[in-house]
Amino acid sequence: MKKNTGIITFGGNPLTILGEMVKKGDKALDFTVLGNDLSPVKLSDFEGKVRIISSVPSVDTGVCAAQTRRFNVEAANLGDVKILTISCDLPFALGRFCAAEGIEKVVTLSDHKEVDFGSKYGFLIEELRLLARGIVVIDKAGIVQYVEYVNEVTNHPDYDNALAEAKKLV
Repeated sequence: MKKNTGIITFGGNPLTILGEMVKKGDKALDFTVLGNDLSPVKLSDFEGKVRIISSVPSVDTGVCAAQTRRFNVEAANLGDVKILTISCDLPFALGRFCAAEGIEKVVTLSDHKEVDFGSKYGFLIEELRLLARGIVVIDKAGIVQYVEYVNEVTNHPDYDNALAEAKKLV
């Protein structure tokens, strides 16, 4: 598996990212993660829709929680767009978080079991077995149209650019 070192930092310390980092124009690879009910969920389950993948290390941290809440609010303005928040949190933790925070418009998914998304999209942090923070926007035809790997895990992504790109695709 490809290793990318020093692209992402945590508290200024370089981390190793496993997998091939995706770029605009790539065909979106299918992956399998777990829903909050432990059922398998694939990217292809949302085929034909614009999809925003919001990758977060853990919803139990302030920035990740804020990122998920922001996309939940923005979902009302996006029309036929599916927003998928993916982390390596256990499905039970994601369900608890959604219930406590009133998250209803974002689909929270767990990559903890196989780290299939993290490996295929280059978001898996080797040292922590967590996902790096970032956003991927995929068009209705399954082509990646926007990618952001946030260079410092504790920073927020560029919500405005990702949302603007998604709105252009609807």
